[in-house]
Amino acid sequence: MTPRSSKTPRVIVFDVNETLLDLAALDPAFERAFGETEARQEWFARMISTAFVSVITNHYVDFGSIGQAALEMTAESRKVVLSEPDAREILLGMLALPAHPDVPESLGRLQESGLRLAALTNSTKAAADAQLEHAGLHGFFEQVLSVEYARRLKPHPEVYRMAAQRLVVEPSGMRLVAAHSWDVTGAIRAGCTGAFLARPGKLLGSLDEHPDVVGSDLREVTDRILEVELVG
Repeated sequence: MTPRSSKTPRVIVFDVNETLLDLAALDPAFERAFGETEARQEWFARMISTAFVSVITNHYVDFGSIGQAALEMTAESRKVVLSEPDAREILLGMLALPAHPDVPESLGRLQESGLRLAALTNSTKAAADAQLEHAGLHGFFEQVLSVEYARRLKPHPEVYRMAAQRLVVEPSGMRLVAAHSWDVTGAIRAGCTGAFLARPGKLLGSLDEHPDVVGSDLREVTDRILEVELVG
């Protein structure tokens, strides 16, 4: 029998988009609308940069509106006339993303170990619930938390503090798992612990916080979390 640590394990809190859900499912829609799938990466990068402006200027805008604005900017930058049906297909497609293949098994292992699991996303609560229900993941989480509760976007420190408060733990009692270095860094600087999921193209920079859990896929991250949280 594996010995367990005497300390209380942290609540494992997951980012949603790209960490759990695969945005590559939107590629066919981007191919139809823009003639190439690379526009999807540009669009999501514009979403994140626009969200950062919201954080820096302390002005909350919901992530759906940011997604639409970023799509309009992407179309303008590529000199594409984006039809309303094409835009709708992309934006509604965000609600119907599949889970990455390594996700269900990994969440199942963590849940079966007795660890508490939650989700924390920049999406609205309604959108997050729809996303996780469609992907078959909603039942793994005791709470699905949205930044709208804090009226801030990640990586604002108030978002992570809000999540900890709703989970009835101190920030140090929460571990944020994300495929985004800025999200992990934001969580650590807010007093949480992190876990970085190095999905293809995702890197930790020299100025980022480097957590004690890093893995190339969620199975590897799960192995390390179980070791750190339950064995100690």
